Amino acid sequence: MPLTTSQIHMGAHLRQLRTGRGLSVRTLAAKAGFSPSFISQVEHDQVSPSIASLERLAAVLGVTLAGFFTEPAPSPAVVVRTTARQELTSAWSRATLEALGPAGGTQPLSPLMITLAPGGRSGTRLHAALGAQFAFVCDGAVTLTLPEGTYTLSPGDAVSIAAATPHQWQNPGVEPARVLLVTARTGS
Repeated sequence: MPLTTSQIHMGAHLRQLRTGRGLSVRTLAAKAGFSPSFISQVEHDQVSPSIASLERLAAVLGVTLAGFFTEPAPSPAVVVRTTARQELTSAWSRATLEALGPAGGTQPLSPLMITLAPGGRSGTRLHAALGAQFAFVCDGAVTLTLPEGTYTLSPGDAVSIAAATPHQWQNPGVEPARVLLVTARTGS
């Protein structure tokens, strides 16, 4: 699928984050629990990592999931128009992530809209985000699996997830599901 102007070139941005932190491909791979060849394939846009894999990479890089989006100029207020949202597509997760706010800077919250296609899921197993998260189901139904159990969430349902709590999102339905996900940046 060709990238539109609003879609993020995941590989180049991962490489920029990695090199900006002085990490080699091997070091990032070891810290995130991946093979160096997987990191190289992601950086060359040869594979589409799952949301869970992106969360693991983000944790090692010290950013939230939204950190994979390009950063706008610093400003105390950032307006993100519907037509100007940056998107990142995870073919593996069958999901699209849209940046609803700035990727970096001093903002304490990192908001994303996640659209899971039918059968889409965040990963093959539970994964933890770097910061605390708040999720609000906008459309469709999703299942949220936590260590203590699985919950079915419908439009209007919300959940708060403590930092480092393993979890997994899945869309068991036949329609796309949209979830507003807000992550607190650590150190904020």
